[in-house]
Amino acid sequence: MRDLLKRYRNLFLAVALLLSILLLYSYNLRQRTATTFFERAVLTFAAPFQAAIDGAADVVNDWWQHYFWLVQTEQRNSMLEQENRQLRAELQQVEEFRLQNERLRQLLAFVDDLDRPALPAQVIGEDVSSWARTITIDKGTRAGLRAGFPVVAAEGVVGRVIKVAPNSSRVLLVTDASSAIAALVQRTRTRGVARGQGAKLTLDYALREADIQIDDLLVTSGMGGVFPKGLPLARVVSAEKDEFGLFQRVELVPTVDFSHLEEVMVVLGEDR
Repeated sequence: MRDLLKRYRNLFLAVALLLSILLLYSYNLRQRTATTFFERAVLTFAAPFQAAIDGAADVVNDWWQHYFWLVQTEQRNSMLEQENRQLRAELQQVEEFRLQNERLRQLLAFVDDLDRPALPAQVIGEDVSSWARTITIDKGTRAGLRAGFPVVAAEGVVGRVIKVAPNSSRVLLVTDASSAIAALVQRTRTRGVARGQGAKLTLDYALREADIQIDDLLVTSGMGGVFPKGLPLARVVSAEKDEFGLFQRVELVPTVDFSHLEEVMVVLGEDR
């Protein structure tokens, strides 16, 4: 600080002298209306400095105003970005609710055609290993579920309940290797047994002379006492007849897309 004062001492003295002259002059102006030769000389000499000082003050003032404007703008932008993120999250949640509501409406419409009581449930787990095809739902004995109850989705048959806990149940999918469901071809009423093969199914015991075509719909036959009659089950993707033998080799794909399954209905008891 001392070095700075020594280095610019003359400048500081000149500025101080100029300010003193200006203050004295300002005071004299307030006391008198006429100006002297000395005052006019001071005005002439000080005018450039006064203009420079005023200009510098204006520049500093503009800079500060611009700085505060930038700070306020940044704060407003930050608030707007936060509000935008919140609105996007709310819109995504609303869209999720809308899609879920649409799925549930389709599911309820499907179950209404069954004329049986049913209970909605959420899929909370799955096991799709090479040796097992099951899902876990969030309803159990406390909701009235028992082993053997059929489980459906809006697209058709999902499977049947095989294990029940107080608040959850295990459902065997129609594609599981241990699943076998009495079925018939909707178009021709050809009967057979739809058996799980992992990701697909086969139609066993379909007679060789039966009329089965690709894209034919398989529905439950109602035999066996587990699944109501007429539920969509699978579609034919191939049907081959060997030169010899009693039965065809028919391959099926389930009507339900298990990779996107979120809500199901558990069919309870007998007809309403």
